[in-house]
Amino acid sequence: MNITTTPHSWDESVALFERRGLPVSSYENLYEESYDVHAGALSVDGHLDLDAAEPEGTGWIVDGDLDVTGAVLNTDDGCPALIVLGDLRAAAVYLEGDAKLLVRGSVHVEAFVGNMTDKLVMLHGDLHARVTVLSGEFEPDLIEGTLHGPVLAPAYLAPSGTGIPAAGTVLVPEVLCTGTDDDPDDLRGFDAPGVHGGRLLRRIEAGLPVTLAVGRA
Repeated sequence: MNITTTPHSWDESVALFERRGLPVSSYENLYEESYDVHAGALSVDGHLDLDAAEPEGTGWIVDGDLDVTGAVLNTDDGCPALIVLGDLRAAAVYLEGDAKLLVRGSVHVEAFVGNMTDKLVMLHGDLHARVTVLSGEFEPDLIEGTLHGPVLAPAYLAPSGTGIPAAGTVLVPEVLCTGTDDDPDDLRGFDAPGVHGGRLLRRIEAGLPVTLAVGRA
């Protein structure tokens, strides 16, 4: 990600968090190291691939809103942290590795996907998604606001008091399990009923819609 940043020590980063009202309970779980800070709102054209990113410090702090025309992606371990002190808007968020995502505001995406990740994911505003897919024991550590939109998840992860819709009523046919050509390895360990993890990731990477209701929520 080629952006203009200023290095901040851990103490300088904490001072910024305090000025922006990020709760201690959120940032106390980060590595106490240096971070690359972008002043003000940031727009990223295309995907923000955290696995391929190479910050100078331990991760990025966006001191404002972050708008990504593609997806925020993480499929490997060891990715940098991403802290957004405003709102996050993206085509999708797909987390499957060692993700550290903190958002002070709300998140607006077509799809929010989490699978088998050793993560720190805390959202202090609302999550607006046309679909949220939870799999492999993944669930955000915090959604302080309201989760808007349907949730596809195994029964043990389903939000209390809510029903789980059939995947075919929410997702495009191209990302559904067929029962005939579903290679177990290609499923990527997904246990969200009816969701084919490999095809879901490939479609997100290709920038194609994954829900029957197209667009960000």
